[in-house]
Amino acid sequence: MLTVLPGWLLGHTVTVEPYAGSSAYGPVYGAPVAVACFLDQKTRTVRDKTGREVVSSSTFYARPGLVCPPESRVTLPDGRRTTVIERLDRSGGGMPTPDHVEVQLT
Repeated sequence: MLTVLPGWLLGHTVTVEPYAGSSAYGPVYGAPVAVACFLDQKTRTVRDKTGREVVSSSTFYARPGLVCPPESRVTLPDGRRTTVIERLDRSGGGMPTPDHVEVQLT
């Protein structure tokens, strides 16, 4: 049985515009999607997709299945725009812990 983050933990909403690639005119994004999540606005050091240490200003946690690759654009509840450093699947591996997605933001 799949255990996911309970709804009472998802008290924030962010807007995600999934990164779709680049064009001659700059980055291309998919349609904006409202995502229920738990938002932790804490500065910390994380590793990007290349393994380089970078500073993350916020992290949000959402239910599995979120399409949010690195470089996606995210609008936080206070209106601040940021980009995705890394999206990580967090699976309980069959244990009774909630499966979720962790998204680290610039």
